[in-house]
Amino acid sequence: MTPDDIERLFTRSDGGFLFARWARPIVPVVFGVDDKTLAVVKGAIEAVVALAGHKMAETDPELGSNLMFFFFRDWEELTALEGLEKMVPEIATTVEKLKAQGANQYRFFRFEKTGEIKAGFVFLRMDDSLSNMAAEDLALAQAVQIILLWGEGAFAGQSPLAKLPGGEVILRPEIAGVIAAGYDPVLPGMAQDGAHALRLFARMQVTG
Repeated sequence: MTPDDIERLFTRSDGGFLFARWARPIVPVVFGVDDKTLAVVKGAIEAVVALAGHKMAETDPELGSNLMFFFFRDWEELTALEGLEKMVPEIATTVEKLKAQGANQYRFFRFEKTGEIKAGFVFLRMDDSLSNMAAEDLALAQAVQIILLWGEGAFAGQSPLAKLPGGEVILRPEIAGVIAAGYDPVLPGMAQDGAHALRLFARMQVTG
């Protein structure tokens, strides 16, 4: 993976560069799944957080839970959730756009005053495409996509996961390397300069 490849992962739809990681320990909560799937989702989050060298906690002193996963069948279900508008502004308008696009997932982040990730919200409409994925694969892919603020098109052309010849699905090593480098304490938690991709690349060479 070249510095240009890394820069593209954090390039926004408007062409700007924006990197951010979590500043506080992650406290996840999952809605709309059974206990078995809940354990799979939380296990995937724990694995990716461990890869990053970050931390999880039982509760966030300010927010309670700071990472919320919602699994549902229809976008309309979100408009009936009391209090969601306070956490995710203009969610009703966003739902209409997502319906028009035929989207099956949406992620929304809130940020610290210093620019790092403060809270994340993951919405998954379980259409045929997502329902046909193994729970472990879906959970891992989603955990990867919330651990850093990736650009909107970061994984549009290629999944962050790869399938081994034996059928086992793993996180692509180069993406794992970016995540680990992104949480290196010598690097800032937020960056808007594309030169940050060079710093990530350098850390990957050291840790790789």
